[in-house]
Amino acid sequence: MSRKRDLNDPGYNGNGRTEPKLGNLDQLDRPQVPAPDDGLPPIKVEPAYRRGSTGPKSPYKKPNWFLAVLIVVLLAVIGGLWFNESRLRSLVPRTDFDDVLHRAQVALQQGHLDGADGTSARELFEAARALEPDNDAARQGLNDVGRAEIARADAALQAGKVDEASQALTNARELLGGGSDVDRLTQEIAKAQVSSGKTDTLIAQAQQALSDNKLDGPDGAAALYQRVLAAEPDNAVARHGMDQVGDAMAAQIQKALSTNDVATASAGIDRLAAVLPNYAQLPTLRASLSALQTQANSALTDAISQGNDALRAGRIDGDGNDTALAHFKAALAIDPNNAQAKAGLGQVAQALVVQANAAIDAGDADHARQLLDEADALAPGSADLIAARARLGQPPAPPVPPPSAGNKASTGVQQAAQQQDGNAPLSTVQLTGQQEIQVADMVSRAKQAAARGDIMSPPGNCAYDLYRGALAIDGNNQQALAGLQALPGEVQQQFNDALRSGSLKKANDLLDALNNLEPGNGAIAISRQRLANAWFDQAEQQLGSGDRDNAAASLEQGRRLMPDDPRLRDIMARMQGSR
Repeated sequence: MSRKRDLNDPGYNGNGRTEPKLGNLDQLDRPQVPAPDDGLPPIKVEPAYRRGSTGPKSPYKKPNWFLAVLIVVLLAVIGGLWFNESRLRSLVPRTDFDDVLHRAQVALQQGHLDGADGTSARELFEAARALEPDNDAARQGLNDVGRAEIARADAALQAGKVDEASQALTNARELLGGGSDVDRLTQEIAKAQVSSGKTDTLIAQAQQALSDNKLDGPDGAAALYQRVLAAEPDNAVARHGMDQVGDAMAAQIQKALSTNDVATASAGIDRLAAVLPNYAQLPTLRASLSALQTQANSALTDAISQGNDALRAGRIDGDGNDTALAHFKAALAIDPNNAQAKAGLGQVAQALVVQANAAIDAGDADHARQLLDEADALAPGSADLIAARARLGQPPAPPVPPPSAGNKASTGVQQAAQQQDGNAPLSTVQLTGQQEIQVADMVSRAKQAAARGDIMSPPGNCAYDLYRGALAIDGNNQQALAGLQALPGEVQQQFNDALRSGSLKKANDLLDALNNLEPGNGAIAISRQRLANAWFDQAEQQLGSGDRDNAAASLEQGRRLMPDDPRLRDIMARMQGSR
């Protein structure tokens, strides 16, 4: 289509075309005049943002901020659930524990503080703590009972009921461990007893306790004499009695030192320092203990070092004193609780099991049995030991039959044993269909027990017993063998989880299981130290909040794990100082 050009158009160049031009820019601010009709059909152009998918897309796309924020929120929620797993778990209803805790709180509100029929607040809170040792509500409940006993002692003393006040104070001391109120009431009750003519009774009780060698403790001679001195600081009989208590305790310490019993001597010095911190012979006793400890530590270090050298040289056991077995036994004679010496014996047991497996491969069954018997005396619960016995054709002793299995487990074990031909391996035993089903069931239940943490208990229904029961029927069952030998790794993982969540009692049980299953594992020493530190941390927190009773219990747990840890003596000194 064409149209006739306007020859008067300023843009027309005479060559048949019109040059483009901007037009009159002055007309931009004036109202627009509709363009003249050029006879062409109109064209409607839509904005790019309304063209949908048919138009060109903008290279600049707005970010989806809502999706990003949602992802961040989800990650935060998941992280919160992960880090607060133990706290959230505590929110799950626990019927038995919650019922006991509720009844304990009701008894406390009703003033039924102590008793022996299982209905008092103290008994119920202690029962709740037994169900969940790490529960804060149970611990706080016992502290509340102790404070209530303080109030009861005050009221009884004001009413002139000295004996009742004394009994309430004894209860409070057992629950709280000490504190300013306990010290105040001790002095006030002692004065009241003296004023009411009870001094002679207290002294008689103290002398009897001294004769019975009951020196320290709440009802010991020292505590009774101190109650008299709290009311009468110049009482000559009580002062002489305290000197006698110190002499008796010092005699016990000297006896322990003379027999090189470092542990007993050390504990005795700690007790003496708590009762009589200014006792004249205390510095001399400490010096003697330090010298004995230096000597014992040197001998202990030498024995452990020589035991490790013997292990590396292959001198595992046998006649003479230069074997690994002899050296580690010597170390345990010096320090029966030494973790390195115990681990050394575990390594000896492992080495004997390795030798026994080699003897089995060589066809020397008699020598293998002898080696396994020696290993059994050192580490009877070792998973590798039980697996080696199963290879040899010696089924482990059958565990207690689980209640759900009735008598079928013991029957299956007896049948498998009857089918053995002398010392023939269990691989030659033809299992019945019922026994195969039974073994598969026990292996399945063992896996479930291991997953829920029932490693060594309850008897008959724990993973350890179920795997042993399966091997007692079918000693070559590969699933049972693999499951049993995998238990140490499972226990270590559960130990780490328990320690991370603060379940220290559970971690204790798992560490004991690990010691039984894999006594020669060197990593156990690291786990023991970690658990001891957790108990010491808890003891410091409890002591800082005034919970002396539970702090002492936590400290004792840490002491059993690491008796020579420097933190132990530091916390004990703080407890004695706060007293």
